[in-house]
Amino acid sequence: MTPIVILAAGSSSRMGTPKQNLYIGRHTLLQQMVQVAIAASDKVLVILGANFHAIEATINDTNAGILYNKDWALGMSSSIKLAVSHIQLKHTNTDAIVFMVCDQPYVNAELLKELIITACKVKEEIIACSYNGIMGVPAVFKKSYFPELLRLNGKEGAKKILEQHMEDVYTIPFLLGSVDIDTEEDYNNLPTGLDL
Repeated sequence: MTPIVILAAGSSSRMGTPKQNLYIGRHTLLQQMVQVAIAASDKVLVILGANFHAIEATINDTNAGILYNKDWALGMSSSIKLAVSHIQLKHTNTDAIVFMVCDQPYVNAELLKELIITACKVKEEIIACSYNGIMGVPAVFKKSYFPELLRLNGKEGAKKILEQHMEDVYTIPFLLGSVDIDTEEDYNNLPTGLDL
């Protein structure tokens, strides 16, 4: 079992409204990401923080576990550390974790499954997506990197670890990985009729 962690604790400050609850077709961004994650893994964990109650209510009827990050304002590192600590405590046999965010609308179950399968086949300890010449999420971190994930601070995300250990990263292409939703303009520029 490879758990998938959806990092969704941020306040969407650049959007002005919780982007987790923006609708893309029939579902919110977060509902869609939860669905694709559940299709790829038996264990899905969503980390929420800002606007917890308004967001939690939209996914509490799914099979995803939900954790509240009371320290969400400290930055993404707090959500990553909460997830790793929880998984190490509750699922001691976990050998790898997939981290993803909720604002990449083109992430699908096939991509997540490819990451998980690739992680079982390659010697590299990190498997990341590549797009626009960069490496990023969704990404798999094997157990050997759990201690480094737990040492992240402030606004640092897992990308810091990717950049420090490029020789240990295997990448798979995700052509639409650079499409994310940070601003109202990003949201309005999504293709009309996009129903994921």
